[in-house]
Amino acid sequence: MERGETQNVEYKQAWRDEYLKWICGFANAKGGYIYIGIDDNGNITGVDNYKKLMEDIPNKSVNHLGLVVDVNLHADEGKNYLEIIVPISNVPIAYHGVYHYRSGSTKQELKGIALQNLLLNKMGKKWEDMAVEGITFSDLNDESIQTFIIKAIEKDRIPPNTLNIGKETLFKNLGLLTEHGQLTNAAVLLFGKNLIKVSVTASFKIGRFGKSSHDLLFQDIVETNIFEMADKVIEILKTKYLVRPISYKGLERMEPLEYPETALREAILNAIIHKDYSSTYTFLRVYNDRLHLWNPGTLPEELTIDKLKQEHSSYPRNRNIANAFFKAGYIESWGRGINKIIDACKEAGLPEPIIEEDQGGVSVTFLKDIYTEEILKTYNLESRHIKALLFIKENGRINNKQYQELFEISKRMVSYDLQMLVDRNSITKIGSTGKGTYYVLQRGNKGAKSPLKGQ
Repeated sequence: MERGETQNVEYKQAWRDEYLKWICGFANAKGGYIYIGIDDNGNITGVDNYKKLMEDIPNKSVNHLGLVVDVNLHADEGKNYLEIIVPISNVPIAYHGVYHYRSGSTKQELKGIALQNLLLNKMGKKWEDMAVEGITFSDLNDESIQTFIIKAIEKDRIPPNTLNIGKETLFKNLGLLTEHGQLTNAAVLLFGKNLIKVSVTASFKIGRFGKSSHDLLFQDIVETNIFEMADKVIEILKTKYLVRPISYKGLERMEPLEYPETALREAILNAIIHKDYSSTYTFLRVYNDRLHLWNPGTLPEELTIDKLKQEHSSYPRNRNIANAFFKAGYIESWGRGINKIIDACKEAGLPEPIIEEDQGGVSVTFLKDIYTEEILKTYNLESRHIKALLFIKENGRINNKQYQELFEISKRMVSYDLQMLVDRNSITKIGSTGKGTYYVLQRGNKGAKSPLKGQ
């Protein structure tokens, strides 16, 4: 029997009362199983006092947690062990006043924002649904609301007569009013004049950096409502942060952004819509060779980075915010956003963006085609190395013999040069030794964030 700890499975060699914390954590999350008499490696060590524990554990769970758990006896390899089945609790569970939560294969103590989100979730609510005291429709931007209505009608996602109904009816239909008629956090974020009334970190920060994250050259902060935010961010990127390389398609002059606008817009919309607005800012960092977008808020438990790239359902953190953007035609509801970003970059001849869970949020790193003479010259490379990289880009690969003929240098120098480029993550060696060995450009992985490290 193969065993291993997972999101909903925990092994303990012996019972201790402190393990009521683990029961608490499972109940507050997705439920789970705790096995007593099995070590961390999944080996059965057995438990001798199982009869007493089968009585004590359920009683202590009820007395300390108010939770009923099932305890079952199993035997394997001639040894007894216990299985504690922990159900999902519909109400928040605390152990000695502390709320625990099972996340991944670890247990966390919830405090502050994390605890607030748990309490709301157990009540069937989310932060976006909370009422904002002292806010009325006069605090909302009428122009933004009107733009939303026109776009949603054009997309045939709201009735044409919506222009003639009152704002209160519209917002009620969009889920932006509480049952008592109060405007919600989502309503103010979407259309408010001043977002600081609901979140001091709702702003979108953009920064232009030099060679490192410590070298901030200039920055902008976008503080508009989130319905207008994506357009504002794209506008600022176009005017201050990104360049338009000129090329020609026949006689037609082409000036696309250095990163595909459709991919940027989709990523920015995702960051705005799925952000945890009870946390920190959204950051967009622009470097010479990459663009890094990060928003707070981990992926839902149903998804992983790999699943994002496959066919999957949509699990919006902020369902009413996402619904408003869907109605306006800014997004779809099919969970295809990440694939649209990847496809747009590939069509533009750029590497696949790097998508990661990082520091309690999700990041998307757009990679520029750094293998151009203009960009390579900004790194500490000899002209021979630049010429070699451009040769590989044009021909797909290079081997030792080609490198030697190209530069008329010794075999020893060839080996030195190629190994140096490998060490700097510029190229990858294919094959170990012999005539079949060749080198290709390093693309589309973590090394590509700084593909010429050591510059």
